[in-house]
Amino acid sequence: AMERGDSAEAAAERLQLYRRDPSGWRSCRSTSEVAVSWRPSVEFAGNLYRGEGILPGSPRDVWECIKPVAGGLRTKWDQNVKDFEVIEAITDTLSVCRTTTPSAFMRIISPREFVDVVVMKQYEDGTMLSAATNVEHPLCPPRPNFVRGFNYPCGCLCIPVPGEPDRTQLLTFFQTDLGGYLPQTVVDSFFPSSISGFYSNLTKAVKTLKA
Repeated sequence: AMERGDSAEAAAERLQLYRRDPSGWRSCRSTSEVAVSWRPSVEFAGNLYRGEGILPGSPRDVWECIKPVAGGLRTKWDQNVKDFEVIEAITDTLSVCRTTTPSAFMRIISPREFVDVVVMKQYEDGTMLSAATNVEHPLCPPRPNFVRGFNYPCGCLCIPVPGEPDRTQLLTFFQTDLGGYLPQTVVDSFFPSSISGFYSNLTKAVKTLKA
C-alpha cells in the first residue's frame, strides 16, 4: 500500500506542477464552458490535455459530482464513464479503482478499462483535488471484452473563485494511452471533444444538483 500511496501523491504533485507551469500549451478547442489546450506529455508518447472552465456551483457542489467514490454521481452524468468500482480502499482518501468506458467516437474506439490508484486531497485555500495514475492490481487482471488503457497522472482541481462562492474554477488534466491500435488522428480528435463534453455534462449535473 505504501508505494501505491507514493505514486498517487506523486500524481497529485504533478497536477499542481502542470497547474503552475504556463509554458508550451497550445489551444485546441474553446466553448462557452471550457478552454482545452495540450502539450506533449513527458510521461508517455502522447499528449497532456488541460481543460479550464468556470462552473455554476460552489466547489462543494462540483466536487459532489466528480469525486471518485463508489456509488458517486460520475457514472450518472459522465458519458465516458460506464462503471466505476473501488477495488481496494487503502484509506478514506486513497483507493485502487477500475473505470470502464463505453465505446466512443462512432464505435471506432471500443470499450476500455483503466485501473488506477486514486487520491483525494483538500488544500488550505479550499481547492479540492483528485488525482489518478495507472497501477497493476491482482484483483484486476485484464478482461477479454475490454482493451486495457493506461492513465498517466491525471485528475481534477476544484478551485474556489474569490468573492464568488457559487462559482468554481475547474481545472482538469488528462493524459491517457487508450491502448489498442487507434489511428493517431482519432486519438487527437477524441480528447478535445471528450473534454468539452465532460464540461458541458458536468455543468448540467451541477445545475441539477443545486435545483
